[in-house]
Amino acid sequence: MAETTMEQPSLAGWNKPDLDLTGAEWRSSSRGRGDVQIAFVEGFIAMRNGGRPECPTLIFTPAEWGAFMSDAREGEFDLT
Repeated sequence: MAETTMEQPSLAGWNKPDLDLTGAEWRSSSRGRGDVQIAFVEGFIAMRNGGRPECPTLIFTPAEWGAFMSDAREGEFDLT
């Protein structure tokens, strides 16, 4: 399901491209918890708050995404 989003601010200086996310196919967690959504766009991974899609989107390279997922699985970001 494609959704439109507001134009994202430039990421110049962050070595990330200005991705056009207007046609991105956002996916939610398979467990249905939280509002985190991801989309695979032009070889990058975009992550946003599905409850507030107008807010800024995080852009990850595949290597960054792999490191993030590995740390998440190991409980690095567990705030409970």
